[in-house]
Amino acid sequence: APVGASPVEAPPRALDRISGVLTSLFPLWTVLAALCGVHFPAMFTWVTTTCFTGILALLMLSMGITLTVEDFRRVFRRLGPVGVQFAMCYALIPALAAGIAMASGLGPEMSAGLILIGAVNGGQASNLCTFIARGNVALSVMMTTATTLGAIVMTPLVAKIFIGTAVPVNAVGLALSTVQVVLAPIFGGMLLNRYAHRLVTAVLPLAPLFGVAATITLVGSSVAQCAAAVLAAGWGLQFAVMGLHVAGGLLGYFVPWALRFNETTCRTCAIETSMKSAAFSFLLATLHFAAYEVRVPSAVSTIWVTLAGSVLAVVWRYLPVQSTGFNAALRREKQAKKATKLAT
Repeated sequence: APVGASPVEAPPRALDRISGVLTSLFPLWTVLAALCGVHFPAMFTWVTTTCFTGILALLMLSMGITLTVEDFRRVFRRLGPVGVQFAMCYALIPALAAGIAMASGLGPEMSAGLILIGAVNGGQASNLCTFIARGNVALSVMMTTATTLGAIVMTPLVAKIFIGTAVPVNAVGLALSTVQVVLAPIFGGMLLNRYAHRLVTAVLPLAPLFGVAATITLVGSSVAQCAAAVLAAGWGLQFAVMGLHVAGGLLGYFVPWALRFNETTCRTCAIETSMKSAAFSFLLATLHFAAYEVRVPSAVSTIWVTLAGSVLAVVWRYLPVQSTGFNAALRREKQAKKATKLAT
């Protein structure tokens, strides 16, 4: 090539293209998994509690291999977004859930279940959706980890304030689960990226595809465990749960936008705020509430939380960051003013 010429970009491999296409259909796979869980629950009987935990851990490992220590150093230098998202997770979204429950006319048990979704930490699948959306995965992991550790104190407190009943949480068990399901696989993946980089490079195109497969398996399993209740819940509850996740995503984007965070951070905050840990709220409802109806909103949430996050991820994957958002608009405005001055 001539001196100074730009190198020709290598065409994407067939594996990359196939993985990209299948990953882009994440919302479709989510709906199909939920429908199978509702109508054919026996398909997911093999997903035991141990298997469920293992799949979550492997999901985190698939994200960890995309990260380096430098990614986290950059995040620690700007903790503002983590604090803002934490406040939205445990103040704004529970209040939103309480308002939606009241406006929807849900009964006390269903209302408690909806508020409990708002009172829990961010879900691990948000890291996958952030990765698909080409967001800040390290920031996403930090936000998920912060709200997960914060759940030890915040979930019982928020539940007491908004539901009126203290929800006991096994702090030691929750912390141990956090290490097993989130921290250990993430840092294990980072070690692989550091010391087995060639292997990681070879399997990296399959990481998002594996993440999609793992997530839809967890969705199908969660729905299958209470398929009859999901069918009997009615559209009122469906719209309430869907509204919580959609409104959470909108607030999660525009609050950071108003604070003048960059576009990538706004997208990451939106996905994190929208995607609550429905699996954890389902577990709390099962263990600590006598009324069976309290757990039904969480079962419904496993569908809508993944669908909302995956739709955001796929849409943003094809919207270049540099062409959207507050910072880009501000740059264009400055460039226009500069051009006007030069012209005059």
